[in-house]
Amino acid sequence: MDHYDSQQTNDYMQPEEDWDRDLLLDPAWEKQQRKTFTAWCNSHLRKAGTQIENIEEDFRDGLKLMLLLEVISGERLAKPERGKMRVHKISNVNKALDFIASKGVKLVSIGAEEIVDGNAKMTLGMIWTIILRFAIQDISVEETSAKEGLLLWCQRKTAPYKNVNIQNFHISWKDGLGFCALIHRHRPELIDYGKLRKDDPLTNLNTAFDVAERFLDIPKMLDAEDIVGTARPDEKAIMTYVSSFYHAFSGAQKAETAANRICKVLAVNQENEQLMEEYEKLASDLLEWIRRTIPWLENRAPENTMQAMQQKLEDFRDYRRLHKPPKVQEKCQLEINFNTLQTKLRLSNRPAFMPSEGKMVSDINNAWGGLEQAEKGYEEWLLNEIRRLERLDHLAEKFRQKASIHESWTDGKEAMLQQKDYETATLSEIKALLKKHEAFESDLAAHQDRVEQIAAIAQELNELDYYDSPSVNARCQKICDQWDNLGALTQKRREALERTEKLLETIDQLYLEYAKRAAPFNNWMEGAMEDLQDTFIVHTIEEIQGLTTAHEQFKATLPDADKERQAILGIHNEVSKIVQTYHVNMAGTNPYTTITPQEINGKWDHVRQLVPRRDQALMEEHARQQHNERLRKQFGAQANVIGPWIQTKMEEIGRISIEMHGTLEDQLNHLRQYEKSIVNYKPKIDQLEGDHQQIQEALIFDNKHTNYTMEHIRVGWEQLLTTIARTINEVENQILTRDAKGISQEQMNEFRASFNHFDRKKTGMLDCEDFRTCLISIGYNMGEAEFGRIMSIVDPNRIGVVTFQAFIDFMSRETADTDTADQVMASFKILAGDKNYITVDELRRELPPDQAEYCIARMAPYTGLDSVPGALDYMSFSTALYGESDL
Repeated sequence: MDHYDSQQTNDYMQPEEDWDRDLLLDPAWEKQQRKTFTAWCNSHLRKAGTQIENIEEDFRDGLKLMLLLEVISGERLAKPERGKMRVHKISNVNKALDFIASKGVKLVSIGAEEIVDGNAKMTLGMIWTIILRFAIQDISVEETSAKEGLLLWCQRKTAPYKNVNIQNFHISWKDGLGFCALIHRHRPELIDYGKLRKDDPLTNLNTAFDVAERFLDIPKMLDAEDIVGTARPDEKAIMTYVSSFYHAFSGAQKAETAANRICKVLAVNQENEQLMEEYEKLASDLLEWIRRTIPWLENRAPENTMQAMQQKLEDFRDYRRLHKPPKVQEKCQLEINFNTLQTKLRLSNRPAFMPSEGKMVSDINNAWGGLEQAEKGYEEWLLNEIRRLERLDHLAEKFRQKASIHESWTDGKEAMLQQKDYETATLSEIKALLKKHEAFESDLAAHQDRVEQIAAIAQELNELDYYDSPSVNARCQKICDQWDNLGALTQKRREALERTEKLLETIDQLYLEYAKRAAPFNNWMEGAMEDLQDTFIVHTIEEIQGLTTAHEQFKATLPDADKERQAILGIHNEVSKIVQTYHVNMAGTNPYTTITPQEINGKWDHVRQLVPRRDQALMEEHARQQHNERLRKQFGAQANVIGPWIQTKMEEIGRISIEMHGTLEDQLNHLRQYEKSIVNYKPKIDQLEGDHQQIQEALIFDNKHTNYTMEHIRVGWEQLLTTIARTINEVENQILTRDAKGISQEQMNEFRASFNHFDRKKTGMLDCEDFRTCLISIGYNMGEAEFGRIMSIVDPNRIGVVTFQAFIDFMSRETADTDTADQVMASFKILAGDKNYITVDELRRELPPDQAEYCIARMAPYTGLDSVPGALDYMSFSTALYGESDL
């Protein structure tokens, strides 16, 4: 109790502080608490024949306060002071407060002076503390107590009611349905809950308060209007009111519990007597059933058929599945009833129940043990009998199956072993028959176990007195006799196959030897025939001599080849002898080859006929190759003279065209003399053409006596004629250019010297780079654009080379341009005068048109004169005309 009170101390302090704060916030709550607390106090003071009217005035002297505490606690307080003085009143109030504190309630900020002075706030706080301690603290519901326990009790009681959801002690009660639900739950006859409406709280609250006051002796502690008219009803007032409902209903429940307890005792006595009667009846019935069942389970008369034993097993299963389980339940229920009855009697302080003689639980257990022992023995006997009959049926079925399988396997085997298919078989077929026979022997050996198993099963059936043993024995004997016969036939067939295999292997070895020697000999003959008939093509005397030598070597091998032919034919004759001696029925020809002796003899005769024909062909080809060799030597001797002569003349013409000996007229005369000597050489060329014609007719395609072909000679001759003619033409053009441009012989020699110097390849032409280098060496300084312009002049066909004639033409033109430029520069100085510049308009007006346009054209790349008209000074003009290097 002390522990509980110490835990509750803070709980009381907190509500008082809340009360103090709430009162200051909402005066309406003070009114509700004043009315509720007054009604609550009067509900207890009535028991002492008194009441209060004004809660803060009537408790000031402490007398009614002490009386209230004595009524609600059932304890006597200290004797009060009867004086009217203030000190007497404070003493009485202190006694009351001390009593409250003795109950473990810690009063905070509440003193006797405030109560004596009529402080309403302190007085209401004190009454609330008393209510908490004596009306609410002891409420306990499902391990919760005080406020939480009261709230949980309300929630449990009102849970089944629609529109009622109690979550607190203020707004959850405003509609009145919570109060009505509590009354209806305990006294449903007092309120017709179905007619209540959530939207009519005044009616609901008045109904609940009126019914509680009239029928439940709960004073009306609140007005419905106060609750409805307040946004949040006072929690302490509602909690106090609801606690009155809790105590009212819990008191009624205690009275009901007492009445129920008496009825329960009577019902227990009646139930005990009924259990005794039921036990006696159940025990009698169960013992009777056990008595009837044990003889049936002890019957061990065996059955002869599996079907009859299976029917007994099925009956036993029905007993286990259908008949026994209810009896097990009855036995279990009997024991449960007996134990329950004894427990109830012991709890009721009644003497223990003693069943009739022989019907004790121990008697029933003993009888049940005898039943289970008989049942176990019966089950073991059934299983053993079924196993025995199953074994017999299984052995009989196994015998039939194995016998059927064996008989099916042996079906046709005797006929197969008596066949003589080996007499017409080949060696491969004999070997296949032997393999097959070996496989059969393996199969036969494997079936030996089955035959032994069949005999063993028949023996076991005899030992177990199987009802159909005679038929089993007869069938087993037949199988054993047939098995012995198969063994004898198998041995006989093996001997015949091995004997035949040996003969055929000998023949096969001879066939193989024949094939091994006949095949290469046949190939040799076919190769020889092919070589002897092959059309040979040779081009030299050495090649025909090689063919002749090879042919003579071939003829030298013919005697040995004839010996090999006779040995091969001898092998074939030996095979024929064996076949006739042992009467072997040969099924076919030699399996290793298709070459017959007749074919070998025929090809040998053909080879002997082809040899003299080959001799004649080789002799004729040898004579033709000797003639061709004479033609090669004749052509080679002439070509080896003409070819070097043409090459020499080509080199001499090149030197004449490059060298600068004498005047151009001297060079021209020299070249014309060369041309005449070359033309006079033409008859030798024609003679060589005639020899070449004979070589072509003889189909000669190569000539080791010379490296020159007629095509080389023709091309060289044509190039020689073309070169001399072109060289003469170039010299003639140089003479024309010299005369037309007024070039002196010294200048011409200078041009030739420069050209020859940069003609590194000595081809009589300069490529682009060599030509650029040559121009730079004689004073030209140009960019890519200017060089491109020059190349377009000297190489208009863009072949990438510059001839000496084109070089002379360009140099003669540039010499003329230089003279014109000197004239223009002189004119520029005259026209410019002292001012040292001239305008474009002046240049065009004063100079002749060709000179003016030349000047403007030369100036345009450097000054942009066409796009920006203006003055041109001497320096700009000179730079454009002569270049930077001339300044």
